[in-house]
Amino acid sequence: MTGTVLVLAASPMGKGRLVDAASVLPVLAAVPPSVLAGTDTANVVELADPLEPQAVLTRLRAAAGAPGPLTLFVAGQLQLDRRQRLPHLALARTTPSTVRYTALPWHWLREELRLRAAGSTTVVLDLHADAEVWEWLRGNALECGPGVAVYGRVAPPPAGRRGVAAPSYMKAVATILRSGERPEISRLHQAALARLAGEGETADLVLSAPAPAAPSLPVQKLDGDPHTAISGAVQAGRHAEADSLAARWEQAAVVAHGRGSEEALHWAEVRADLAMFAGDAERSCRTWMAVAAVRLEVGQPVDAPAVEAAVDRAHHQWGRIGSAARARELGPALAELRGRVPGRREGALDHVQQQLRQLSAR
Repeated sequence: MTGTVLVLAASPMGKGRLVDAASVLPVLAAVPPSVLAGTDTANVVELADPLEPQAVLTRLRAAAGAPGPLTLFVAGQLQLDRRQRLPHLALARTTPSTVRYTALPWHWLREELRLRAAGSTTVVLDLHADAEVWEWLRGNALECGPGVAVYGRVAPPPAGRRGVAAPSYMKAVATILRSGERPEISRLHQAALARLAGEGETADLVLSAPAPAAPSLPVQKLDGDPHTAISGAVQAGRHAEADSLAARWEQAAVVAHGRGSEEALHWAEVRADLAMFAGDAERSCRTWMAVAAVRLEVGQPVDAPAVEAAVDRAHHQWGRIGSAARARELGPALAELRGRVPGRREGALDHVQQQLRQLSAR
């Protein structure tokens, strides 16, 4: 079996830098890819101090869509978007005042991993928090999506003045793996923590969450993990079967919890992604627009991460519609929605209007 490994090491280049995340890359590079992945063979993608969140998202999306086991190694620092109070992974150009536009929103990572089959994804984290994030973590969990195993640590803000920290947990993990053997992930995690304790690092927030069981819906008897079954159908090219199964779960969630519930909206979003995988950009665009509309109808703010994500994805899929007539048909509704939800990228509404003018001239 071939696995996929995504190594992401990122931290700001300015005076707000808490950790030299990229310093772990030579140690991880010395570990054979198969050991990093825990599979016979593996493909490894390395991102060292990336500049743009969209570029990271592209690589993350590709890794999440790959068949077989996926392992993410993420080293860096967390900062809060001061407007929405949401955690972001700081990138090379990130400053406290530009987090919203220059850092990777943590919920993007969670969104990209949500379609992964339960038990197929492992995230290993070595993160450093500033004071705002550390306070946020007192009442919030750093989630990575359903069915994802998460191990690692979040280091607290430095006390007083001191130099830039090292990703010592991730270095401990890499050092253990360099032996050529890959212990079961929970044992690897405990061994790395033991090394940190021996070095006097004991104040961290420890992350240790095996992949949870799939949620159950009481209305219908839908056996097994739906994400696993859906993922298997997609990988086999059985796109209609995958959508049919997701539709059953969506209907069950609507009956049990209501059309505007997170349970129902999750499955609507799954179906939007399935349409994308099937190459049906029009259906994907329509579904994402419908999801955004429902979220707005139930009172979610226009800058809520889930609302912005739905409109962004609708916009992206609209641009991939091959039929000019179909794109013209959907364009006005997307422009209206974009006018309400401008998103994080400047000029998004102008882009839709410009494309509409070009389509109308054909």
